[in-house]
Amino acid sequence: MMQIVKTEDGSHTIFVPEISEHYHSIHGAVQESMHIFIRHGFDSSGADPLNILEIGFGTGLNALLTALRSIECGRKVFYTSVEKYPLDETTINSLNYSKIVGHDSSRLFAKIHSSPWDTETLICNNFILNKIRGDITRLELSGPYDLIYFDAFSPEKQPELWTDKIFRMISDVTLKNGILVTYCVKGGVKRTMRSSGFRISLVPGPPGKRHIMKAIKI
Repeated sequence: MMQIVKTEDGSHTIFVPEISEHYHSIHGAVQESMHIFIRHGFDSSGADPLNILEIGFGTGLNALLTALRSIECGRKVFYTSVEKYPLDETTINSLNYSKIVGHDSSRLFAKIHSSPWDTETLICNNFILNKIRGDITRLELSGPYDLIYFDAFSPEKQPELWTDKIFRMISDVTLKNGILVTYCVKGGVKRTMRSSGFRISLVPGPPGKRHIMKAIKI
């Protein structure tokens, strides 16, 4: 049974005992997502409007932070996210991101989660969400995308999501000079991404992690 855990920055993550894995860093869920996906992803892309593909919708934290950033900077975002195992309503309502992030996050978070699956939904003026309920290994992606949030469970826990096939599929729908960001810097993943058409660089990670990966489509 999933367990809600408070991380070091006060924000919640979820622990899955079956695979002994957390959804986010125990050093801080919000600060990790902000560091990897907003600062090194969203803020690094010059595309406007910005088309984002997220692998692993999870708690919806990345979507929430992206929606808030889109409002702050007045930038239009089309956000597509793939999730095989959506969380139940009770778990979602127990998460404390709105208290940590503030602003208009409570309303936005509720709308993000109440929006129907497999349908484009206007969450706010600048943010259009399409949550795809499905298995990324069996989907055909259309794209094109300017930015990829790769936020699946680790290669040890979900090896089927870190394969040549998956990264080549993602590469095919990523625009030239498009950005992919992920927390994983393992050698095998770097080699796979290079062979799939990405130029790899390591950048400083959030608290508790030395580096994260930022890749550019060549």
